Amino acid sequence: MFWKLTSLSASSPVEIILDKENFTLEELLDEEEIIQECKALNSRLINFLRDKAQVEQLLRYIVEEPPQDADSKRAFKFPFISCEIFTCEIDVILKTLVEDEELMNLLFSFLEPNRPHSALLAGYFSKVVICLMIRKTAALMNYVKGHQNVFCQLVDLIGITSIMEVLVRLVGADDQVYPNFLDVMQWLADSNLLEMIVDKLKPSSPPEVQANAAETLCAISRNAPSALATQLSSPGYVAKIFGHALEDSHSKSGLVHSLSVCTSLLDPRRSAVSSSMFNSYRGQHMFESPVPVSPETIGAMLPKLNDLLMLLTVASDSTVLPTTYGELRPPLGKHRLKIVEFIAVLLKTRSEAAQKELVSSGTIKRTLDLFFEYPYNNALHHQVESIILSCLENKSDLMVNHILRDCDLIGKFLLSDRDSNLLGDSQPTVAASGKKKPRVGYVGHITRISNKIGQLSNSNGQIKAYLQENSEWNEWQGSVLQDRNTVENVNRWGCGRPTTLQDRTRDSDEEDRDYDVAALANNLSQAFRYKIYGNDDNEEDHNALDRDDDVSLAKILLSAFLKNQGNYQHLLSHYDTYGGCTLIRVCY
Repeated sequence: MFWKLTSLSASSPVEIILDKENFTLEELLDEEEIIQECKALNSRLINFLRDKAQVEQLLRYIVEEPPQDADSKRAFKFPFISCEIFTCEIDVILKTLVEDEELMNLLFSFLEPNRPHSALLAGYFSKVVICLMIRKTAALMNYVKGHQNVFCQLVDLIGITSIMEVLVRLVGADDQVYPNFLDVMQWLADSNLLEMIVDKLKPSSPPEVQANAAETLCAISRNAPSALATQLSSPGYVAKIFGHALEDSHSKSGLVHSLSVCTSLLDPRRSAVSSSMFNSYRGQHMFESPVPVSPETIGAMLPKLNDLLMLLTVASDSTVLPTTYGELRPPLGKHRLKIVEFIAVLLKTRSEAAQKELVSSGTIKRTLDLFFEYPYNNALHHQVESIILSCLENKSDLMVNHILRDCDLIGKFLLSDRDSNLLGDSQPTVAASGKKKPRVGYVGHITRISNKIGQLSNSNGQIKAYLQENSEWNEWQGSVLQDRNTVENVNRWGCGRPTTLQDRTRDSDEEDRDYDVAALANNLSQAFRYKIYGNDDNEEDHNALDRDDDVSLAKILLSAFLKNQGNYQHLLSHYDTYGGCTLIRVCY
């Protein structure tokens, strides 16, 4: 054959090294084409690498810190190539590793507390263990089951994100279902694993530890029904989580992350979109019916509502945040926004006990006050809108009467619409002196809620009767609201709207769904950054993927924009008022 002619065929550099009588593993690791040859299943190379001595040396590069005087190859290249060899998922190499307990001990020795844990090597360790989790699941789980200290060491290092990802995989919060899965989950539930993770939410823990512990617990809750998820939602653990959240009023990070776990227990799908494990969760549970929330779980949360309500009070907070339109005295803060989000999710459970507690404590009324006190915090407005709609759409007369009469929802809407400019010094949001007072940022939300009230009045006699009593509302609805809807009807605009969306119909569920655009964009960017969809060896494909990334991101943003017209069309209708540029800001 033509290609077998010695003079015309070029030998691989790896083959040249393998042809030597004496060669070292380091010579192969230094060769650029070694990963390509592994993927091509070069038999001579694989037979060399599968030897226990070579596997051991590869592991040492991954789990042992290089000496202080090591060159760049020892410090960076060899650990990287060693990790890539394992993640090529060559069966015989992985088999050598999992069938030898000494090698497995060497791998997991990285978790020992008396040694350094650099983020670089932690990432390589994580990739190797996850590779074993996918390809040698049963063998890995048998090893972990026989070495219970592994989970303790993983929890101790949960502040390292790569280690947290290993822990999430090992507790079964992904697509992988392996032999004896239920037995392993029950074994984990019987251990003190969950207690150790929950303890990491203590205010004394660093913020990164609290964040990763919360992410792990959210992943467990999204994996319901399972033995661990059932245990996490028990009243004892819910009370413990709330105890850590409210233990120290100065620890805002602990409060935010603890409430994230409680929100996930009430609605697992809500936390999935913003999770780093979103792709795994989407494949497993995103389109399944949610598991009903246990009344005992909700009951354990209700005694703490008064404590959360106290934190929504801003009078005692002296923090001042300068903004382009004035000052926030104080800013709302992530912790207060998280409390409002928790209340919104709690209302969506339709629990009668929760509804009565929220009404009697005045929590709903306080969240409505925050809506007007922070007129430029669209994230807050979105959550309060969800609370209002949950009350109006509720079959309970108690909730409808409370939001309309006790909270005077319509009266506050009409009052704010009379003067839609920012008020004076009587609220936390203060306008800058010497400047024209800007227009408030919640008019779009008021428009959308008002339209929803009009729709619900056709099917709810209580709402209809209340609106008929209010002559000012009827006049405003027939004039101001109707004119505003005409202006904001995109089908009447001269520029039109996209043809593919012209005749699209949307049901109420799709219209009211929450879209976390930032989280979607972040997950998309991460997917392309880690080359999930790409070919590392083809530069042309990289350029194409970059273009596809931009196009896909643009489609996501456009879709979210069109699905949330009520918020933004009002801003567009006042395009000239803002000097030809509309900025949507969220100020914390």
